[in-house]
Amino acid sequence: MSKPPAKPATIEDVAKLAGVSIATVSRAIRMPEKVAESTRKRVTAAIARTGYTANAMAQNLRMKRSRMVMVLTPSIADPNFPGILIGLEKVANARDYGVLIGNTEGSIALEENHLRFLSSGMVDGLILLTGHLPVAGQPQSPTSAFPPMVAATRPIERPEVSYIGVDNVSAAKMATEYLISLGHQKIVYVSSSSTDAVSDLRSDGYRRGLAEAAGVLDEWIIEGDGSSEGGRAAVERLFIKDTLPTAFFCFNDDTAIGVIGALQLRGYDVPKDFSVIGFDDIPFSNNITPALTTIRQPRSQIGEHAMNQLLDKLAGEDTQAGDVLLHGDLVVRESCGPAAAVYVTRRS
Repeated sequence: MSKPPAKPATIEDVAKLAGVSIATVSRAIRMPEKVAESTRKRVTAAIARTGYTANAMAQNLRMKRSRMVMVLTPSIADPNFPGILIGLEKVANARDYGVLIGNTEGSIALEENHLRFLSSGMVDGLILLTGHLPVAGQPQSPTSAFPPMVAATRPIERPEVSYIGVDNVSAAKMATEYLISLGHQKIVYVSSSSTDAVSDLRSDGYRRGLAEAAGVLDEWIIEGDGSSEGGRAAVERLFIKDTLPTAFFCFNDDTAIGVIGALQLRGYDVPKDFSVIGFDDIPFSNNITPALTTIRQPRSQIGEHAMNQLLDKLAGEDTQAGDVLLHGDLVVRESCGPAAAVYVTRRS
């Protein structure tokens, strides 16, 4: 006579064998970092002996959670995005969460399409790399209309939405001070578009660096668009003028690469004739000639902090967390040098 199939082990069986409460077993499974090591080992051993398998889907349905986080990004092609994603997923995996990526390409329609996951309850929270609340076409939407959110890399002008990113002001000031230390007094900042909040912060740091320098150094800003083509176009507009800078501080590395290319095309030597410094330290910045001096963003750390803060919010543990500004590092390579002893003149 065959034996009846064994009854599946339950969480109650695990708790009884481990000598702990059901709540402790649940916590050890979902948030092991919150449980003492000795208790965690007893629970793990009891799970192994009983053969208990948690039904995550049923558990999440009961708790009205999906254990998924959506990351809205303007472009997965942004060279900063992979490093940030590594940090986001590292923390999410450690805390038993999954990550969905919503690539918006700056399109409101795409953003609205991604937000269907919110209305269906398929995600518990949002990490916004877009610089605005979803959807861009509804700037007055109350934050209460959305699940818990954290902004990363680009701040959102809502005090209730905390921001994780590099300290753009301090980092830009450091870059400007470095050029000043090399003897440069005519430094131009090649910005991004006039609506870019990050570019404004870096512009502020640039101004502070000039203001605190010995002597009076005038600010000099020319608008780009954050791309290498924008950097090339900025150089062409500068060369229409009678006066040239000796150094370029660029909004990002892509802009700086465009600036270097345009200067070299005109027959100038970087850094002998002009110095150029970027921002971000994207992978390609060390593979151009000359290798680019830049500010390194702590991309993985930004992702880790953003995910930890969001998951703390979801757990009800950190609802009042504020902004976190991380230090950027100056990476000195070959594109900056002492200011030319003889002022560089325009070449036709």
